Amino acid sequence: MQAVKKPGVIINMGSAAGLYPLDGDPIYSGSKGGVVQFTRSLVPYKHKGIRINVLCPEFVERTDMGLKAGSKFVSIMGGFVRMEMVVKGAFELITDESKAGSCLWITNRRGMEYWPTPAEEAKYLISQTKRAVTNAPIFQAPLNLQLPQSFEKLVVHTLSHNFRNATGVVRTPLRLPIKPDHVLVKVIYAGVNASDVNYSSGRYFSGSNKDLESQLPFDCGFEAVGIIAAVGESVTNLKVGTPAAIMTFGSYAEFTMVPSKHILPVERPDPEVVAMLTSGLTASIALEKAGAGQLESGKVVLVTAAAGGTGQFAVQLAKLARNTVVATCRGEEKAKLLKELGVDRVIDYKAEDIKTVLKKEFPKGVDIIYESVGGDMFDLCLNALAVYGRLIVIGMISQYQGEHGWKPSNYPGLCEKLLAKSQTVAGFFLLQYSHFWQEHLDKLFHLFSMGKLKVSLDPKQFLGVRSVADAVEYLHSGKSVGKVVVCIDPTFSQQTARL
Repeated sequence: MQAVKKPGVIINMGSAAGLYPLDGDPIYSGSKGGVVQFTRSLVPYKHKGIRINVLCPEFVERTDMGLKAGSKFVSIMGGFVRMEMVVKGAFELITDESKAGSCLWITNRRGMEYWPTPAEEAKYLISQTKRAVTNAPIFQAPLNLQLPQSFEKLVVHTLSHNFRNATGVVRTPLRLPIKPDHVLVKVIYAGVNASDVNYSSGRYFSGSNKDLESQLPFDCGFEAVGIIAAVGESVTNLKVGTPAAIMTFGSYAEFTMVPSKHILPVERPDPEVVAMLTSGLTASIALEKAGAGQLESGKVVLVTAAAGGTGQFAVQLAKLARNTVVATCRGEEKAKLLKELGVDRVIDYKAEDIKTVLKKEFPKGVDIIYESVGGDMFDLCLNALAVYGRLIVIGMISQYQGEHGWKPSNYPGLCEKLLAKSQTVAGFFLLQYSHFWQEHLDKLFHLFSMGKLKVSLDPKQFLGVRSVADAVEYLHSGKSVGKVVVCIDPTFSQQTARL
């Protein structure tokens, strides 16, 4: 193909015995394992228009290996795989142009799924701290980085659900030297989240409002990317100029000092990386870990508020895991984005009734629901959940709004509904999964750099610390499409763009 310059697809014939040991025939198992790894090593040929993939079915009917295994053993494994299923898998590897170096595992027990899963793949991928090779140019910090005597930051001075009234910009001295085991980060982009209003009202702190008021003012903002501007004593693994992501309180600031152990090294301090932090990590970790479940293949997955910061990641990760993805949104522009992200069924609730669509088109119910709206939407989702279904609650944005913020809700009959269908409702709070952050951030960045994951940023620009309140209100207006990001230092971002 390369010699005659004719692109095409090659399907190698592997076996499930190449994915796990077959002690009855170790030579066969070893040879098929070689076929799998050989195929996966040929992924670079994709850039020349040549895609090589491998099929790995379990025992296929009417084949010598199937007859050799014995009917009793095959029965334990779920029975013979039909030849039609193998042909269907081959056609998928041929027609899906994103598949190169892909291994499709086919079983009666689990259907068709790709191996390794994104979660398994992330375990052996080279960490971004070791400079994984990507198509993006290596970031170089400007050499003339100078530290000012003072900087601006946003603080919460009054506990209030009204973010604008609760916060204010202050100028504070930049104190040097940096504390031991800490680093100073120059923030370039900061991410905006619906829960900013919960933070400004004190929802994420223990104790009474009176206790919290004694701690005012405190810094705000959950996530940012930038570069390390200075390091404290004992910090040996990080250097000035290194791109970094942070997920600590205080990112709505021109500079912020954080413990070095909280630094997440990244390839570049780009706004797309900001989107991968709270929004991307929530989707990636919640779908894999919440409710003791796994993101399997062949399921129906529903994502609410899917065109937002985190929803866009949830629909793509569910699709990459070979599921049927249903997504809700409001408005044609958001529906268009979701179709571009590969969603199978977009429900624009300005034009359609969600309950009617789900009942008609998915009568057996939805297997996994990624829910962030709350209120009536939560009730609707609970009623649409299938037998053994899993509902993951990552937020309730509809209840964040209003003068007094959210109020606890009652859900009569919840236990009875869950019991009747063996269902699970799982809450997910990202801070409690911090030990997975680096692993999943590396996975997301890898998928992004390989072109398998898209990151949608809302086109509306917010420049500087003083624009944060505008950005938060814009997010809660329901007009945003994709992740809302504030460029804390526009001059710096322009400078790096020229580089």
